[in-house]
Amino acid sequence: MTGIHAHAAQAPALGLPLAHGVGSRHDLPLSPFYAYAGAFAALLVSFLALGLLWSSSRFRGDQAGRPLPAALQRAADAPATRTALRLVGAAAALVFLLHLLLGPDDPDRNPAPGALYVLLWVGLVPASLLLGPVWRLLNPLRALLALHPPRNPRPVPAALGIRPAAVGLFLFTWLELVAPDNTFSSTLLIALTVHTGVQLLGAARHGDRWFAHADPFEVYSSLLARLSPLGRRTDGRLVLRSPFHGLDATPQTPGLVATVCVLLGSTAYDGLSDNPRWITTLQTSPLGPTSTATLGLLAAVALAAACYGLCAGALRLMNPVLTTPLTSFAHSLLPIALGYLTAHYFSLLVTEGPRTVIMAGGTDNALAPASFLGPAGLATLQVGAIVTGHVLGVIAAHDRSVRLFPPHRAVAGQLPLFALMIAYTLGGIGLLIA
Repeated sequence: MTGIHAHAAQAPALGLPLAHGVGSRHDLPLSPFYAYAGAFAALLVSFLALGLLWSSSRFRGDQAGRPLPAALQRAADAPATRTALRLVGAAAALVFLLHLLLGPDDPDRNPAPGALYVLLWVGLVPASLLLGPVWRLLNPLRALLALHPPRNPRPVPAALGIRPAAVGLFLFTWLELVAPDNTFSSTLLIALTVHTGVQLLGAARHGDRWFAHADPFEVYSSLLARLSPLGRRTDGRLVLRSPFHGLDATPQTPGLVATVCVLLGSTAYDGLSDNPRWITTLQTSPLGPTSTATLGLLAAVALAAACYGLCAGALRLMNPVLTTPLTSFAHSLLPIALGYLTAHYFSLLVTEGPRTVIMAGGTDNALAPASFLGPAGLATLQVGAIVTGHVLGVIAAHDRSVRLFPPHRAVAGQLPLFALMIAYTLGGIGLLIA
């Protein structure tokens, strides 16, 4: 099985959802020794080089960037452009809904499951990296709300942050990785109804600001867009900038750590769920496969959060001047999450993405095209994505540390973060090759 079949199809005798996007050891011909040694060497060299050569903060957040031509900015900000994009999103949502309601209840013949799990969930990664927070412009719920906006919307409580989106992301990853029958039209219609109802109820009270706090796909896209070369300065100008500047400007909002840990933990569980030992555990668990898988997903997210929490606590003990240890360095986890997403979902996007589009064009039971990367190439890309994400995280964390800590503490003060990066890296690679 490949792609969404390997992810969403059910094992005939057991009803177990199978993992996707990541091959087993026999698919990935990569020496564990060289993978671990190369990753550790890359992180160590980066950390030492930064400590020796990077003594002052270089990232300026939303103050940085080269302005794009004024004509391009006017076109991007024109009401007609925004309306057109909103209509595109609404039309795509309508087509998706029609396929769910009228199409066959078979993922080999209905493109709706692939549209959700591949084109939306996975496709938002490259789209947001290249174009910025695209789901904010395409979100069909914003178009629906615009038909009847609330007259006196209340502000979203600052303490709420993006915690609702973190919950929504966890529920979606549960649907994707754990829920039985998660490609059946009835399951997807129930999930769509619950999501739409919750979002519109919140928007009826708080207006369209609600989506930036609670819509899981919009928050997911906006966080990934922090690594896009396209961004906006504080004066509203559309600019080209180093992704590190956008990353540095990530708001330290409540729920940021929870959201990133959901991304980290869910992709870690995706790798674990393909492991034969874990499949055996699901088969033999007295709790049943769904309950056991749910606990496994919760444990993976909790472990990612606990590791970061311990790191934040160590940072606070070593640097008493640091008053917000949890949020001050949370932005450095975003490149790591991106590396995990790329490693786990790249093969799904390049095989099942075209197949979904072909089915949407009217071809039933379309075959997924072969990946242009062989097993060795895929293994190299996956390990490279994880290592690159962690190196970028080390750079982001170092720049923040030299800004927050006294010069004589800037390197030693971030040792807990470096240890966390090593643990995340080795764990991520271990899930790929185990």
